[in-house]
Amino acid sequence: MNRIEKKIRQLKEQNRKALATYIVNGDPTPDITLAAMHVLVEAGVDILEIGVPFSDPMAEGPVIQRGHERALVHGTSLRDTLQLVKAFRQTNTDTPIVLMGYANPIERMGYAAFADAAADAGVDGLLTVDLPPEEADDLHKLLKQRGVETIFLLAPTSSEARIKRVSELAGGFIYYVSLKGVTGASHLDIGSVKDKLSVISRYSQLPVMVGFGIKDALSAQAVSSYADGVVVGSALVDIMGSGHSQAQILENLSAKAKSIRVALDQR
Repeated sequence: MNRIEKKIRQLKEQNRKALATYIVNGDPTPDITLAAMHVLVEAGVDILEIGVPFSDPMAEGPVIQRGHERALVHGTSLRDTLQLVKAFRQTNTDTPIVLMGYANPIERMGYAAFADAAADAGVDGLLTVDLPPEEADDLHKLLKQRGVETIFLLAPTSSEARIKRVSELAGGFIYYVSLKGVTGASHLDIGSVKDKLSVISRYSQLPVMVGFGIKDALSAQAVSSYADGVVVGSALVDIMGSGHSQAQILENLSAKAKSIRVALDQR
């Protein structure tokens, strides 16, 4: 059983919601990401999403774009990110890890080589922002053979045909983008989220995680009434880029994650 499925099943048995967090590997420096991952898990995070730095992160808002830029100053790459996961697995073999990035670095490595390296490192899922389901069959098959799930985004504008197609390929969970636009946007409409998740449930039995508008405990708690979990990204990347000392960054990261974990458990 894939770690993602196992974790979400455990949470459902406990009547709890999943908390996933996103940070960019190498942001603000390569030596902090591994420590940040462990701190987040200790704070109650269930699933770690790790951003693979890319020069043109088109789906991201200004906060996460700056995170990619800070990481790229140090030349942080896809191979570095796979090594990061391998290092994390030396002391944590339970927490699911999802890589989130763009197709170009994976294509340069080669689908088969990437699938082998991801499985060897201990990656559980891949979300490739600019690889639509119509073009994902080859990579999806290679990953599936190695026990790595393919995760897709759905948005408020996704048609029922797109939802159906994504549901046929997706594994682990479906990532629902709660807002039109890029990461870090505001104006979260809980009613709209509820309605769209109802449509998604007609086509897929997979858990649905909601992100792109979850900034704090209050928004996480509100969304979790209808979703299986939430994804917090920009609020944490903002902390990573705050310019504070590494110790202070890790302390602030922990405090933010703990506040959201408490809110989810108190819903």
